[in-house]
Amino acid sequence: MSSVNVITDSRLFVSEPDPRWFGNPRNPTDAVAQGWTNQNWLKSRFHFNFAEYHEGPSSFGVLRVMNDDLVQGERGFGEHPHRDMEILTLIVDGELTHKDRFKARQLRLQGQQETLDRGGIQFMSAGTGIYHSEHNLAKSPLRFIQCWIAARQKLAEWVPRARGLKPHYGSSLGGKEAAAARKDQWAHLVSDEMSSARTKIKINQDCNVFATELSAGKTSQPFSIAGRQAYMLCVEGE
Repeated sequence: MSSVNVITDSRLFVSEPDPRWFGNPRNPTDAVAQGWTNQNWLKSRFHFNFAEYHEGPSSFGVLRVMNDDLVQGERGFGEHPHRDMEILTLIVDGELTHKDRFKARQLRLQGQQETLDRGGIQFMSAGTGIYHSEHNLAKSPLRFIQCWIAARQKLAEWVPRARGLKPHYGSSLGGKEAAAARKDQWAHLVSDEMSSARTKIKINQDCNVFATELSAGKTSQPFSIAGRQAYMLCVEGE
């Protein structure tokens, strides 16, 4: 028999770090008057232990991190590294501008830069090393969900299916096509590169990501697959 554990928003840890830690200027004293939806540049809700938070669960299966980030206008995360991790970022509202550089034989090679809007997904296999930055270049707020996916190799060590993979970045655009695919139905967005599933995004782990956007009064059948577990996030609505 399957079991369900409901985690309310009030149980999530809320992080509001100093803006200077990520290369941002101080918060303006009249932040709300400038159109900010929060007085701090970033309001991040952690589903699992992350950064300064160590009092909750560390993971759910291969899902190691799920952060719900609200970034105010003209702010962002300066360049920082990742290694041996599969990373997915789903844009909920606003525009996210990504820029990366790859590490190869002690050199940092210029990668890609692009801006994604609502419904867009960026994905990375950090592998041997990737440096990237994420910014909200617009004046309006940006909200996105970021997930880190790994496999537990041994106690307190998290790695993807294999270490030292070649760094890779890709994206799936949002827009009307993406919205239509998830309207009142489950859209299969991400799958394992070793599976036969036809998704635009493939990652190096036995993990699938689905999304749906239900109209008022509509219902959708839940998943029930033997031997599998699921973590569901209500992004908007109830």
